[in-house]
Amino acid sequence: MPRPPRCRRICGKPQIDTFCPNGGGDGTPILLTLDEYEVIRLVDLEQRTHEQCAAQMDISRSTVQEIYESARQKIAACLVHGKPLRITGGNYRICGG
Repeated sequence: MPRPPRCRRICGKPQIDTFCPNGGGDGTPILLTLDEYEVIRLVDLEQRTHEQCAAQMDISRSTVQEIYESARQKIAACLVHGKPLRITGGNYRICGG
């Protein structure tokens, strides 16, 4: 029996949780989880290493790598196929500041 997934620590929910392409956006939105959003925010926006991101989110570096690859694939699909993106769900807990 596999170990249950650990809650990932995030420092806040995004102010905007839905993005739609201009002149498009028909179809089922692609769902980006809040932990995927947090990894993108930490690695790409704050330019943290995967090790630093892992320490902040209280997960392993290899888990950060998996989450990061999944998030990038979803964002690329939105850009290439013109689909809406919705940030919701995931296995997380809000950090205390």
